[in-house]
Amino acid sequence: MSRGAAGWCCLVLWLPACVAAHGLRIHDYLYFQVLSPGDIRYIFTATPAKDFGGIFHTRYEQIHLVPAEPPEACGELSNGFFIQDQIALVERGGCSFLSKTRVVQEHGGRAVIISDNAVDNDSFYVEMIQDSTQRTADIPALFLLGRDGYMIRRSLEQHGLPWAIISIPVNVTSIPTFELLQPPWTFW
Repeated sequence: MSRGAAGWCCLVLWLPACVAAHGLRIHDYLYFQVLSPGDIRYIFTATPAKDFGGIFHTRYEQIHLVPAEPPEACGELSNGFFIQDQIALVERGGCSFLSKTRVVQEHGGRAVIISDNAVDNDSFYVEMIQDSTQRTADIPALFLLGRDGYMIRRSLEQHGLPWAIISIPVNVTSIPTFELLQPPWTFW
C-alpha cells in the first residue's frame, strides 16, 4: 500500500468515530469532489475556518465552484452574478479570510473555498481565524492547499470553462478505499 493510500485508509477508519463523538472540529477535514472537468475529477481535502463561518447543512450533489474575479475577492467581484447560490473559489492574500468570506456571502455565495496563494503548497494547511473586526460570516469557509487551487483554476482555463461542477461535502467513510481518487500531485 502506498503512503497516500495508507493515509486515506487511516483517515477512513478514524473519521467516523471523531465525527460521531464530536462533530466536525478544528483541524478536521472536509472533502469535496470535482465532477467536471474530468481531468481533475478527484476528491480534494479542505479544512474549515477555526472561529468564523457556517457549516454545511446540506450536501450539494452538483454545484458550481466559481473562481472569483478578482481572485483575492477583497472587494466587488466582477463575476459576482455567477457566484449567487454557488460556491466561490478564492485565493489567499490582500485581505483577511473573514473579509473574503463576507464578500462572497454578500454576493449570495453558499460557501467559499480559499486556496493558498503559494501554488507549490501541497501539504501545509493554514488555520483560518477571525480577524480583529468583530464581524461575522454565516457561510462555510474552507481552506484548500495552494497546489490544489492552482490545478483547479488551470484546468478551467485550459478548457475555457467559467466554473467546475463539484459535490460537497463528500463522506469519504462511505467510499471504498480503492475508489478514493486523490489528486496525483499529493503523493510523494
